[in-house]
Amino acid sequence: MSKVHAVITGIGAYVPEYRLTNAELSVLVETSDEWITKRIGIKERRILKPEEGEGVSYLALKAIENLRSKRDFNPLEIEAIIFATATPDYILPNTAALVAAQAGMTNAFGFDLEAACSGFLYGLEVGNSFIACGKYKKIMVIAGDILSIVTDYKDRNTCPIFGDGCGCALLEATTEEVGIMDSILRSDGSQPEILHMYGGGSKNPSSHETIDQRLHYIWQDGKIVFKHAVANMVNTCQDVLQRNNLSINDIAWVVPHQANLRIIDSVAGYLGIPREKVMINIEKYGNTSAGTIPICLWEWEPQLRKGDKIILTAFGGGFTWGATYLIWGY
Repeated sequence: MSKVHAVITGIGAYVPEYRLTNAELSVLVETSDEWITKRIGIKERRILKPEEGEGVSYLALKAIENLRSKRDFNPLEIEAIIFATATPDYILPNTAALVAAQAGMTNAFGFDLEAACSGFLYGLEVGNSFIACGKYKKIMVIAGDILSIVTDYKDRNTCPIFGDGCGCALLEATTEEVGIMDSILRSDGSQPEILHMYGGGSKNPSSHETIDQRLHYIWQDGKIVFKHAVANMVNTCQDVLQRNNLSINDIAWVVPHQANLRIIDSVAGYLGIPREKVMINIEKYGNTSAGTIPICLWEWEPQLRKGDKIILTAFGGGFTWGATYLIWGY
């Protein structure tokens, strides 16, 4: 009996229209285009303006609309929605359920998954497991964030990094040798002080005090995060290659989380893959957390060919990290 895989049969994405440039940021905080470009590699990032009155579900619905413009499907055939996000519309109801109702996917169950920047990889692994067990045939994996709402625009070290955006992938069952072939996923919660947002949860519920202490913004120790990100992304990529008897020369594309251009270049260097085989768009969109990898796949979709061997890799708050090996299916 042939093994069942989950294969991506369509990819969609959406980023807000408004571009927050480095020049504009330099008015808000002591920084410059030269400093941001040299240290992070970002020129601009997309921001969903608060006055638009929308949450991350809005970005998801736009991404699904984009997907359906290229790869139409019957919403009633979607059996599950996995939404990887750290910035849901509400604590409850879950954002996947809101998207299901608004997108007409009313036969699907849905839930939110929080793994920060590694969320898309985690979502693919869960979706692949649902499909591989034989119970489900069509699953929507959505990944994205509105990080502008948790960005401290008084912190010059973090505010240039983050942007808003969302991507989605339609997963379907196949017995062809394409799709999600393997994943290595990891997490380590022993050092939350290095990368965190401490306000708003059950330990530090929202209050005047948590707001005054600016606990509702992302904070990180960039140097330590850099070292952990490079080492763990490289290690899991090498492990997944070895486990599948692959060399880096077999890989058509590496798709890294877009956190920092120096991290991306370091990972590519340690893996020994040329830059032209690495998807990079951080200069245009910044770090959209769970959204970066699907947004890359969406932007490079016209260059992808059936049978391309691809490695996805990410590192994020938690810490969470991992690598996924897939064979492109169309």
